[in-house]
Amino acid sequence: MALSLDLTGKVVLVTGGTRGIGRGITSAFLDAGASVVTCSRSDVEPVPGSTHRVCDVRDPEAVTALVEAVVSEQGRLDVLVNNAGGAPSTDAATASPRFHDKILALNLSAPLMLAQAANRVMQEQGSGAIVNISSIARQGSFGQTNYAAAKAGVVAMAEVWARELARFNIRTGVVAPGTINTDMIAAMKPEARDRLVSSVPLKRLGEPEHIARSVQFIFENDYFTGRVIETDGGLR
Repeated sequence: MALSLDLTGKVVLVTGGTRGIGRGITSAFLDAGASVVTCSRSDVEPVPGSTHRVCDVRDPEAVTALVEAVVSEQGRLDVLVNNAGGAPSTDAATASPRFHDKILALNLSAPLMLAQAANRVMQEQGSGAIVNISSIARQGSFGQTNYAAAKAGVVAMAEVWARELARFNIRTGVVAPGTINTDMIAAMKPEARDRLVSSVPLKRLGEPEHIARSVQFIFENDYFTGRVIETDGGLR
């Protein structure tokens, strides 16, 4: 599902960019001609054509080192896609403070630290875009209090950044996926998957490429900033 967009010479950093939605985003930017760097907490096989680095995005020093390495090797950074995240379900009344901290560190604090590091580079360049991957869960998802709060938080952050960073020609945006056909969904029992599909007005799951198109639109449209694209098949 490649776009005709030509991003030759642009450099993109996608966190969690080797699996699921992140892999779709990585592949789409590669197809458009961009140089793409992905990162994850473990050393995995990179998406063909991309560069992969190991980085725990919850670690401030590791985040700074990651962005510095990207700029040192690639010469610039045009797009940061804050995609890494996780959504284990738990009961809000019984979850431990440590569990909440882990979820918030990955889904809220990490995007903030990455944006801070990218912002320093983009200000020097005089341009850039920061895209956060949120979720339909931000509207309230049963059993996911901490995750829902974090995904609402990354929307708020992008809205604030749009106002603060516009003078540096840095734009922001958010994509909020609905139910996307990833390995997690594929592993579900058929009856559970069918119930999930039936709840979507379009009666089908989204694909990682659908999210990638929304991310690329944010970068391509230079009058877009501080807003959310809900890519969810009408599921609200």
